[in-house]
Amino acid sequence: EMPVLFKQELQNEEAKEGKQVKLTCELSKPGTPVKWMKGDTVLYASKKYEFKQRGTVAELIIRDVKAIDS
Repeated sequence: EMPVLFKQELQNEEAKEGKQVKLTCELSKPGTPVKWMKGDTVLYASKKYEFKQRGTVAELIIRDVKAIDS
């Protein structure tokens, strides 16, 4: 079985504090489970974090951005 690769890696995004930002990556295989992390910490869906996945595209939306989210 072929390994899953990034077709499009994460890009740096800027957002104003208190707003939201969307991070997007594209994988080589649709429906591949994605684990979003900040450093060694796994992120979980909450009021702050929303995850979306359609086909090969995975998105992380961070709401109410703060400096600590960088």
